[in-house]
Amino acid sequence: MPFTGKILLIDDEPHIRKYLALIARGLGAPVIIEAGDGLDALAKYHQESPQLVLLDVNMPGMDGLEILAAILAQDPKALVVMMTSLVNRQTVEECLKLGATSYIRKDTPKEAILAELSEVIRTNLTES
Repeated sequence: MPFTGKILLIDDEPHIRKYLALIARGLGAPVIIEAGDGLDALAKYHQESPQLVLLDVNMPGMDGLEILAAILAQDPKALVVMMTSLVNRQTVEECLKLGATSYIRKDTPKEAILAELSEVIRTNLTES
């Protein structure tokens, strides 16, 4: 069943947001919302109530961990998939401890990213 909900992409690099949007469209026909910084991300989360968030860990100003905490404070059931190009076990563990749904490296092949996002949606958003 295709995913037709809203996805919020949060990354300070426009080309990464474009790449993630292309991958996310492979889920079906989602509405893609983009934010390039933390304040914009929080405003768009509040306005749009997306079903899934893809969030970069490393961003200037408000970093991904701060944005994650703010989103989860607003909506404890939010589905947030953290994304980064770093390989740091401590960061992964901290994201998951704070309440991230999943964690994906940006250099993961697009088919594997799509599979992980499909699994997150299947596990968390489909009616049982």
